[in-house]
Amino acid sequence: MKGGKLLDAPSDTGSTPENHKKNHECSECGKSFARRSLLLMHRKVHVGSGSSQALGGEKSSGKHMKNLRRPPRLKPHKCEECDLCFGQKSNLLRHQKIHTGEKPYQCLECGNFFSERGSLRNHERIHTGEKPYKCWECGRSFSQNSSLWVHEKVHAGIKSYKCFECGKCFTQSSTLRTHEKTHRGEKKEKCLECGKCFSRKGNLVLHQRIHTGEKPYECPECERRFTNSSQLRTHQRRHKGEKPYQCGECGRNFFTRDGCQNHERIHTGEKPYKCGECGKSFTRKQNVLLHQRVHTGEKPYRCVECGNCFAQKGNLWKHHKTHTGEKPYQCIECGKFYSTTSALRTHVKIHTGEKNYKCFDCGRTFSQSCQLSCHSRIHTGEKPHKCSECDKCFSQKSTLLKHQQTHTGEKPHKCLECGKYFVHVSSLRQHARNH
Repeated sequence: MKGGKLLDAPSDTGSTPENHKKNHECSECGKSFARRSLLLMHRKVHVGSGSSQALGGEKSSGKHMKNLRRPPRLKPHKCEECDLCFGQKSNLLRHQKIHTGEKPYQCLECGNFFSERGSLRNHERIHTGEKPYKCWECGRSFSQNSSLWVHEKVHAGIKSYKCFECGKCFTQSSTLRTHEKTHRGEKKEKCLECGKCFSRKGNLVLHQRIHTGEKPYECPECERRFTNSSQLRTHQRRHKGEKPYQCGECGRNFFTRDGCQNHERIHTGEKPYKCGECGKSFTRKQNVLLHQRVHTGEKPYRCVECGNCFAQKGNLWKHHKTHTGEKPYQCIECGKFYSTTSALRTHVKIHTGEKNYKCFDCGRTFSQSCQLSCHSRIHTGEKPHKCSECDKCFSQKSTLLKHQQTHTGEKPHKCLECGKYFVHVSSLRQHARNH
């Protein structure tokens, strides 16, 4: 599939993925492709093999037929370490570096060593951002030709690798091997810093960047850095305003597929992630991990200004703005300023009247998911917030905080007329009517 490489693209400037015609149509399903090679790959979906009969009348070239008649290729060069054989001596020499551990090629940018020059060139594209291999179907670019080939299988609908446990199919053998570990529960890759284990070495490498603080991927627009390339790609969509994933229920668009899937659970009511401690369920895996800190008491994020600790990094960022007084986000309707985008989005719903969160018990709708969660406790009778003094339980944290003032004797609400103090603001309002 050499046509995907930008360096080999036609000389006319009009040949771009946007106006590249999809002249190659599948006679089975009518799907069209920009290149014949993709059509031939796609046809395997219908017939399950790449034979001349499977191509439905597509003629094989003389060169292809000649290749079919060619005798097996001799491999005279044998590795003495593992007995693997190679057709060329250069391939044997390259292979032997696996056993010797020789890595003569060094990246001048970060100092990493590589056994092959080609591997070094591929690695250097991380720093340069160069992506010379382009998909003619969707315009997406890749730093390696092999990545383009794997990606093109998505358009062709080819998923050659099947899991015998659950029947799920994958485009890459490596993805299948990783998936199979979920059935075996295998996690051999261990982080020496914190002891956490992973099923893939790649996931361990990404995890270790939390400890080292390494962020090798830089956004050319704003110079913000990221730990992996997928985070950078998602971030760059924000500069371009691209939201390719749409909710089929309400039409809302999202930057990421995960974001869209998480949102769709609002409509279905699905909560697949459950806390093993209290049984509470969540729509997102990240939310259950954050929730579990309620039980463990873990607060890893500390404010350097005042020493306050937080369970979530986002809450620490919000807290920092109380010291700086920063409110960079403005409502275009009324001009009011907010310290966070989430606070602005919540406020904007006052103007739009948007209420996406629906209670499946009574049909009442809410503008925020937290409002729906609090309301749902009316139906379930759940009271997760417990007073440490008297063991009384409450459905909302705010109600618990008010109740705790009865133990501390705290009366924060002052009457401006007579100077009397009250525990609750409702008591103050009732008292104010006397004046």
